[in-house]
Amino acid sequence: MLSFILFSIGVAGVLLRRNILIVLMSLELVFNSVNISFAAFSYYLQSLNGIIVVVFSITIAAAEVAVGLAILVTVYRRRKTVYVDDLNEMRG
Repeated sequence: MLSFILFSIGVAGVLLRRNILIVLMSLELVFNSVNISFAAFSYYLQSLNGIIVVVFSITIAAAEVAVGLAILVTVYRRRKTVYVDDLNEMRG
């Protein structure tokens, strides 16, 4: 149930918010809800496979956050905005 609530909040944040920082935080909520589901199913099935997937997923999410924040800082320095609506073209 907790996983579903976190997933719903994350999807709503991605779809409804325009600040790219909030969108990235909402994506992290989605990833963490999936991790909670994997951990719960792993506990239910008495298997360590789900926990191993959770550890790898957390590692990948940490790398994704580092890259995403680096891109966000670069975009903010060039455009002076963090709103998705203002970032509709790829030109510098």
